[in-house]
Amino acid sequence: MNRINLIALGVRDIKKSRAFYRDGLGFATCNNEEDPQIVFFNNGGTKLELYPLEELAKDINEANPPAISNGFSGITLAYNAKSKEEVDSIFSKIESIGGSIVKQPQLVFWGGYSGYFRDLDGYYWEVAYADSWKFDENDMLIIEE
Repeated sequence: MNRINLIALGVRDIKKSRAFYRDGLGFATCNNEEDPQIVFFNNGGTKLELYPLEELAKDINEANPPAISNGFSGITLAYNAKSKEEVDSIFSKIESIGGSIVKQPQLVFWGGYSGYFRDLDGYYWEVAYADSWKFDENDMLIIEE
């Protein structure tokens, strides 16, 4: 087991979250349903799924679902940009599409340029860039071992 095929985000309002990712950030989906039950976004190498939060908790354990909170779960998602300008471009639209900026993009200790935002359901996203990064044919970051 050495890959992640799908990342599921439990969301409070699936239509608003679909608009945030599709219309606001440009994630690709064929889903245009009026009242979607689930939404998949096609990304290079993985898929991002939006699923109603309470249903996701019940899917984990119907008799005793995990507690739902707005606290930090210890998980962040990341987008690796190809330039500082791309990072800045993403951050320039976050608040207008309903997200909140947690940390403005800035030069960071590891030599890159990085910032954090929260989506509509409080998931933390890092958007980062480094001069040394290389990408494969699927735009996935190459991490040399």
